[in-house]
Amino acid sequence: MISFGYSEKPVFQEEDCMKLKGKVAIVTGASSGMGRAIALLYAKEGAKVVALARRLERLEELVKEAAGVAGEVRPFAADLSKEADIQKAYQFTVDTFGTVDILVNNAGILDSMKPLNEMSDELWNHVINVNLTAPMKLSRAVIEGMLECKSGNIINISSIGGLNGCRAGTAYIASKHGLIGMTKNIAFMYATKGIRCNAICPGGVETEIGAVGMTDASQFGLERAMSGISTNPRSGKPEEIANIALFLASDDSSFINGASIVADAGWTAY
Repeated sequence: MISFGYSEKPVFQEEDCMKLKGKVAIVTGASSGMGRAIALLYAKEGAKVVALARRLERLEELVKEAAGVAGEVRPFAADLSKEADIQKAYQFTVDTFGTVDILVNNAGILDSMKPLNEMSDELWNHVINVNLTAPMKLSRAVIEGMLECKSGNIINISSIGGLNGCRAGTAYIASKHGLIGMTKNIAFMYATKGIRCNAICPGGVETEIGAVGMTDASQFGLERAMSGISTNPRSGKPEEIANIALFLASDDSSFINGASIVADAGWTAY
């Protein structure tokens, strides 16, 4: 007699299709907007996320929202314009989770649309420090561990202002161009070491950056920067940028390195 063994079909587990299961991520500027959406989506996809921002109370709200998802969110209050806070945030992540697999440099500020003749040294230094120097320092901190692990992923949130000359004032545009340049340099320098680095260049996205970075706005600079706003098809949602950040952080984008992905509903295609 021939007997046929019975084998049960494997039980499908939701976690089996999670794109970031077991990964450790740092997301800056996570208290609102794109950073918040990225941190939450990463946690839903199984990542352990250290969410950085200055406003601890907003980060704690994010932690509550992420309760019950597959991953987790740990808040850490940090002012990324301060070297000490950057080092503390990195050390907290390593002490808590042992490593850093993904870094998302999202935190950024506007420059009140100041053209060069209205730009003070103080404003220039502050914008460059937050938008470019802080991502450099945090990337430098995580790369050492990534080199040891022979893997890692850095995602820089630039802007279409990093590709064009007048989407904001002088300091913001310079900082976002610099961020794209740094992205390309990191990507090629460490391409054979298992480390990838890409940039996302959003167009107009519904975030708080405009309200925070538009005090004492230059009327001349604002008029010039907004002269092409009528060609913008629509504003984006933070969640739309988060989806791109998930793609870049996952193995789905394993062959993409040094790219600047534009997400602007076709605005700069005009």
